[in-house]
Amino acid sequence: MASLKDLRNRIRSVQSTRKITSAMKVVAASRLKKAQDAAEASRPYAVRMERMLASLAQSMVGLPTAPALLSGTGKSDTHLVIIATSDRGLAGGFNAVILREARRQIRQLQAEGKTVKIITVGRKGRDAVKREYPKLLIDSITDVGRKGVHFSEAKSISEAVLARFAAGEFDVASIIFAKFKSAISQIVTVQQLIPFGAPTVAATPADDVAGAIYEFEPSEEDILSELLPNNVGVQIFTALLENAASEHGSRMTAMDNATRNAGDMIKGLTLVYNRTRQATITKELIEIISGAEAL
Repeated sequence: MASLKDLRNRIRSVQSTRKITSAMKVVAASRLKKAQDAAEASRPYAVRMERMLASLAQSMVGLPTAPALLSGTGKSDTHLVIIATSDRGLAGGFNAVILREARRQIRQLQAEGKTVKIITVGRKGRDAVKREYPKLLIDSITDVGRKGVHFSEAKSISEAVLARFAAGEFDVASIIFAKFKSAISQIVTVQQLIPFGAPTVAATPADDVAGAIYEFEPSEEDILSELLPNNVGVQIFTALLENAASEHGSRMTAMDNATRNAGDMIKGLTLVYNRTRQATITKELIEIISGAEAL
């Protein structure tokens, strides 16, 4: 049985931990609101841009003059997987579920005979990939969104990816991230960036006019050549915003649960401490009474 001193030390230790987790919960909650607003504000722009590009690209699919970002390389032998995680831990299962989906995607591609290359965004993803797939990791990016996610960060990532595509290093690129739904629910999403794919959100009747004929100035090729690279940056930016909101939501929930568990542990330890203290007092009284009777 633990001594009274050991129990007091453990209670103080858990109390200190509860103060830390409670403070982290408050910080995550304050950051969550801002990150959630930014993620929700970016969704309409990203979705509309995808739909507009899809409508514009319909007449270009299959043509020899189609941009490479639309038609691809004509093969899918090499896949680039961008894994977006966080730089810090203590975020519940946020990083674990993203990495689990990344492993599944990598195993599936390798089973199909594809070559896989990995770029990680965030230290947690980098560390996990270095342990499990060190030979597949070609680049890692950290400290993204440390002071809030900015488009310049997403643009630098997209420019690096586009440069690798232009150099012929891969055929298909996709990004894995967590889409924010609520503080307790994040949806792991795999989105193809290159070549441009169909929108993941169904279009509404108001988005397009059935049977409408458009004339473009400049040509569709020129417009797509300009917009498709920008779309890669926009989609990466949206993924990073969703990831940031998901991270803060998951951390807030995890710290709230940790604070509650610490409170329950303190109650249990206090009960054990009181019982042990009472038993010690009772034992001492018995010894005093027994000694007095012996005299």
